[in-house]
Amino acid sequence: MSNISTENIVYTGDALARYGFGHGHPFSPQRHHAFVDEFTRQQLDSKVAHGEPVMATQEAIERFHTHEYVEKVKEQSITGDGFLDCGDTPAFKGIYEAAGTVVGSVLDALEELVHGEYKRAFVPIAGLHHARRDSAAGFCVFNDCGVAIETLRKEYDIQRVAYIDIDAHHGDGVFYAFEDDPDLIFADIHEDGQYLYPGTGSVDETGKGNAAGTKLNIPMPPESGDEQFFRVWKQVENFLTKAKPEFILFQCGADSLKGDPITHMHYSPAAHAYAAKRLCEVADQYCGGRILAMGGGGYILKNLSQAWCKVIKEFIKATEL
Repeated sequence: MSNISTENIVYTGDALARYGFGHGHPFSPQRHHAFVDEFTRQQLDSKVAHGEPVMATQEAIERFHTHEYVEKVKEQSITGDGFLDCGDTPAFKGIYEAAGTVVGSVLDALEELVHGEYKRAFVPIAGLHHARRDSAAGFCVFNDCGVAIETLRKEYDIQRVAYIDIDAHHGDGVFYAFEDDPDLIFADIHEDGQYLYPGTGSVDETGKGNAAGTKLNIPMPPESGDEQFFRVWKQVENFLTKAKPEFILFQCGADSLKGDPITHMHYSPAAHAYAAKRLCEVADQYCGGRILAMGGGGYILKNLSQAWCKVIKEFIKATEL
């Protein structure tokens, strides 16, 4: 068997790295570069196809976001002044293009998975799950996850989408945008909101109206490690098996690994490997193998590099079975 997997594609490039808030900020351009260095060092780059960053159209971004908000980002992108929310997400010159490239790269990956030759894709600088339809939040300008969900529905007629999130922070921007949507299957393992931004994602948040029971929130105590993660993952897998999704979106934030400066979790990269492996099995059963993974958070370069490479390794292994 060739060591080149034609079923996996990974997106990297300077245009993606530009989504960051400077070298003194936790979300810096160095996150992308550190991942690429480790990805290359482990020779994973020789085993996958390579996707180039793509800028999204404004029309595509507005499948999820309001026109007024997108125009606001464009205006502040010219000056680079102020914040795009209440103080967490600063504007910088070119932020519209940088954030638009995150969205565009995710949408290009969707296109490849739906109509191309690939089953699994990974976009490291993506998974910006806090942004609301009408505002930025928590370092997230455009919610590429939300745009992906809307695009799957509107462009590809894929309605039953599963969104799985193992970032330490609750994916509130996705959850509340689709809280009453019965076809968005949402499962999120995160640090308990009593201790961490954004303070949401309690166990009793399970969806509203016709969507009641289609959302699974699993808040974890601070310092939870791999053993606790493996135990609760069974709930996620059972939840997905019952839901039988058509497509899986996987937000694999690495700020849940031990030592992260802004969270309190104690996972190792083995948690990410396990989640990726098990999601491949679910995807092969229900989704034609299709998974789009997005890097999400993570603010220790070694941690994010190792965790994301574990995800890609599991994608490759699933191809070789």
